[in-house]
Amino acid sequence: MTEPNSAPSLDEKSVQEAASLAARASDAQKQLAELSQTQVDRIVNAVADAAFNNAEALASAAVDETGFGVLEDKIEKNIFASKKVYEFIRTMKTVGVISRDESRGLIEIAEPFGVVAAIIPSTNPTSTTIYKALIAIKARCSIVFSPHPSAVRSIAKTAGLIARAAEAAGAPKDSVSWLNTVTIAGTQALMRRREVAVILATGGLALVREAYSAGKPAYGVGPGNAPAYIEASADIRKAVRDIITGKTFDNGLLCSSENSVVVDSIIGEEVRREFQSNGGYFLSESEQKTLSKVLVTPQRLPNPEFVGRSALEIAGLSDIDVPPDTTVLLATLDGVGREYPLSIEKLCPVLSFYEVPDWRAACERCKEILRYGGMGHTMAIHSQNDEIVLEFGLKKPAFRIIVNSPTTHGSIGLTTGLDPAMTLGCGGYGGNITSDNITPKHLINVKRIAYGTSSTSRQHTRPQSQSIRLPQPPVRSTQENIPTSVILERIDKKIAAADGPARDTTNSHSQATQGLQSMPVDFVCEDDVQKAIREDRPILINERTIVTPAARDLALTHKVFREEGLTRIY
Repeated sequence: MTEPNSAPSLDEKSVQEAASLAARASDAQKQLAELSQTQVDRIVNAVADAAFNNAEALASAAVDETGFGVLEDKIEKNIFASKKVYEFIRTMKTVGVISRDESRGLIEIAEPFGVVAAIIPSTNPTSTTIYKALIAIKARCSIVFSPHPSAVRSIAKTAGLIARAAEAAGAPKDSVSWLNTVTIAGTQALMRRREVAVILATGGLALVREAYSAGKPAYGVGPGNAPAYIEASADIRKAVRDIITGKTFDNGLLCSSENSVVVDSIIGEEVRREFQSNGGYFLSESEQKTLSKVLVTPQRLPNPEFVGRSALEIAGLSDIDVPPDTTVLLATLDGVGREYPLSIEKLCPVLSFYEVPDWRAACERCKEILRYGGMGHTMAIHSQNDEIVLEFGLKKPAFRIIVNSPTTHGSIGLTTGLDPAMTLGCGGYGGNITSDNITPKHLINVKRIAYGTSSTSRQHTRPQSQSIRLPQPPVRSTQENIPTSVILERIDKKIAAADGPARDTTNSHSQATQGLQSMPVDFVCEDDVQKAIREDRPILINERTIVTPAARDLALTHKVFREEGLTRIY
């Protein structure tokens, strides 16, 4: 406890700040929830524009502060988050009625989840902030960011830019906020605040576990350790280029970047030569031991000093002499696990390299790699054999199987049809609640209005072919504007064609609009039924009567129809 006259500790300041931000975000949330789709979309558009226009400045801030990654790649990630993600969510319906199913009698209505606590990593600080802000606002959720301690300034700069753009476009004040005093205690307090409804956690395994233990719904991300398999039928040149592209993008900081190469032995030498011709350096046994000692900590985690560094920087830090054009370092391994330190997720341009007899052996090797720190995340297969591709899809414990593309770019939806996202769920395999790429739909709860479709009594069950007529929004369809006389003329022609000549239909419509008929009418529209209801009289029909769907629904509700030869009215 703090002494009466002593200054609060950093932990206490962080906890107090978390409480204040959560309370203000809750007030903003109530106002956000009342916005229309048009208002929400205007705000989202303004945020995306502001982030896109400042992509380079934000990327530079991230590199300057953390020392991680490649400036050009960080710019590309910021553009991805502000443009690709925005284009994907732009037309998404997130306010009011979002779907109708006439056949099942269901109306679905979007409801915002509530205040979002968003944990931002140091590896992708600015792009993750942009992405999480966009999906939260699109879902009408206020958001409070908890930055990684080593990236506070760049994350605060990004969040401040977003907050100003959002408020200028009509967002309530405090819709976007962030911790300035960041400690573990403050982050834990934020996640546990009663005002917080859901947690978006991106970071280390310990942090993700903390998010799941906060007593709130949480979308966490597990570690990657993605294997890339080159099958015998692959375009070897393209496969190697894709793997190097993925592994060197922002120096391997995305958790879905390739960490291992598994190759059929029949093409092993050719693959090695292709790597070497593209700047790949295969470590000797002694160099592997040297690198293992400095790159991997006793806790089997990548050394932070090496995270996000280039292959040349890593070689220099390890006293390993490599050519100046080296792009990636490769370690040939015989197994996976504690005895093979370089088989872990490395978050830098270092790849483990395995040769296997065939695709079945590759299948087992990839499983081992994924089980050693990448369960449920991502893997790649480079192959022209669709049957083998499908086998990998069926058998591998990964929820993103990227085919003939870099895992880094394919997993986030940059080079594939996956939903564009910077948070990738690992499902049950990885201890996550979902295997999806996280989008605004994960920050929305759905209300459902459900109309009765059948009676509890079997003999009164509504025929399956008859659909529910759901209430419609106040927009008139073109069909409603067709004059009744035109409809009658069309119906009469159909009756005449079916019955042949000598059938007089001139009075069929008027019969339904006068007193109780002695003869069943030929045609009934909704206006006829409404008039019968007002006049409290039935309409006589038989099996030849043509009834519009709207008229039938209304008549059944009010029991207007009397069928010829029967005494019951329905």
